[in-house]
Order: sequence, then structure tokens, then C-alpha cells
Amino acid sequence: MKAYTITRDNLGAWLDALARDYTLIAPVREEETVSLFKPVSGFAEINLGYTNSTVSPKGWLFPQTEEMFFFSTGDGQITLADAQTPGPAVLFGLRPCDIKGILVLDPVFNGAYQDCYYQKRRQNTILVGLSCTRVERHCFCTSMGGGPTDGGGADLLLTEMDGGYGLEALTSRGEELIHRYQDYFIPDRDNRVTAAREELGKKLAGQFTRAVDTTGVKEFLDENFELPYWGELARRCLGCGICTYICPTCHCFDIFDQSPDGESGVRSRCWDSCMFSHFTRMAGGHNPRPTKKERVRNRFLHKLKYHRDRYNLDGCVGCGRCVTRCPVNIDIRQIIADLQEVARHE
Repeated sequence: MKAYTITRDNLGAWLDALARDYTLIAPVREEETVSLFKPVSGFAEINLGYTNSTVSPKGWLFPQTEEMFFFSTGDGQITLADAQTPGPAVLFGLRPCDIKGILVLDPVFNGAYQDCYYQKRRQNTILVGLSCTRVERHCFCTSMGGGPTDGGGADLLLTEMDGGYGLEALTSRGEELIHRYQDYFIPDRDNRVTAAREELGKKLAGQFTRAVDTTGVKEFLDENFELPYWGELARRCLGCGICTYICPTCHCFDIFDQSPDGESGVRSRCWDSCMFSHFTRMAGGHNPRPTKKERVRNRFLHKLKYHRDRYNLDGCVGCGRCVTRCPVNIDIRQIIADLQEVARHE
């Protein structure tokens, strides 16, 4: 792993160059309290001071609405045409929890059932992480196997230092990007970058206000599907689905066709939510998750059990977005603690 330093002025110039040569997606401040990842034309639009984005950056790799292909009919034949695939891109400024979120999505779309749409975007996108500089009250990434300076999964990791930033190339693709713009960087021959990142990590480790112990939770859920607890929790849930839309690891989607003239149109997919009553409702009217109890249970079993069953990865990365945005204060950290308490009394 090679490391480099870059001045603040050169960072701006480098990002301007990236925006000219790639599609550059970076955090942008939309309103005073809203940050989103969007394509930018240069450094001036980027918000480097954000803690975490309101909606996860997974939307670049798995868009909220995505055209899949176009179709037309004529002379008794059906013609299909692929939708345009984005070219080379750099997804810049990912916080470590969102990098891990992408790693959680990878086996879903690149596993037994290959998703060409996700794959093309993923293969064409370089990931540049940004170490956290502070910990918010809702953060619990360290409890889910991550950390505020853990760049694992990114191609490059940027860490703020005195006078600028340190940059670590974590993959060959990251090293190639550095080499292409080598005039902006200074090789770190004194190991200052790694030392600064490790020191920052130690400092931030003391800022977490709540540790979450998941010990035994999955094993308890393996043996206990029907629990009165889920009914109690469901009485608070509004079924609004905001937790699924801002989550970096949720990946449910629906597919629909649009054909205004009945002869040509487009097939698209869009995010859906397992918290909606119609999500599992079948054409004949049967719904295997007929009440909020079943839907709430499914969501949290997916985070704490199902994803680990399938991919040996937790379905939660500890970003805390759902904690801050739930209008009735349903908190996955408290749910984990509650399940442990229920297990002790079983």
C-alpha cells in the first residue's frame, strides 16, 4: 500500500481535473441540513465538511430509478435496445460506513444472480473514501465491524492532515489513478499518512456514545421466529419506509413498463420497500406479510440474520441514518439490546 500527501490547493485542482476526465460524484450540500451525492462539475460544488449524507451514495451504483431497456413493436416483431450505461466515474468522499455498505450490496448483485446494470456501474466506478473527522451521537459503525478511518473496500482513502490530506492507494486501480495525476501528489516516504490516520482513529474511538453488542442476537433469532416483541414494536411503526430509502444496504426494487402509445416504451426499475403493505401482495390478493408485525420483523431479521445467513455479512453497517430519521424513534441499537434482554428471559 502506497501513500501520498496533497495540499488543499492541489486537492481542488485534482478534483477539477477528475471532473473533466470522469463523471465525478461527490457530496453536495442541498440545504442547510441536507447533503446528497450528485455529479459535480468541479471542486467548488463539493462539501467536504459533511458528517454523512442524508441519503446513502448507493444511488450511483443502484439508482433510485433506472432505465433498463427500450422496446418497440412493429410488423409483428418486438425490438429491444439497451439503455445507455454510464462511462468511467469516480465516487468521491465516501465515509467508511458507506464503503462498507457497497461491500454489503456486492454479493446481492454480483452473486448467484448476476445483475448486469449494477455490475457495469460498479466496474466503471472508482471509489475514493474520506476518513471521518468526528463521530455523531447516532454512529455505531465500530459495533458492526467498521470504523471511522477504515477504508477497506475503497480504491483510495483520503484522510485530513495538517496542511492538507493524506491519500492511501488501497488497490491497483487506486494506484493507477494516482499515477495518472501524479503531479498533484507527493510520495509519503516517512509513513506520516498511516500514522495520522491511526492517530485519528484512536481519537475518534473515544467519541462513540453508545456501544452495541450483537453477541448472540443472530443465534437467538435463528431459533425464535415468532416473538411477541415484533408485535409490540410494530404498533409504533408508521410504515412510511424512510428507513429503507436512506439505508446504504437496502436493495428491494420494483420493475415497471411505460408505453404511452402502446407500441414503444421503456422498462425501468425503482427502489421499493419491504415496509409497504403492497410489497409482498400477490396478484390473487394473498399477502404473506399481511400486517406491520411481519414487515417490521422481516426488516430487522434481514439486517441481523438473513444477510449473514446468505453472505456472511451483517446487513447493517452502523451509519445510524435510520436512527435519526425515523419519525417514531425506532432505534436498531435499542432493538438489539431488547432482543438480548428477551433472550435472557426465554
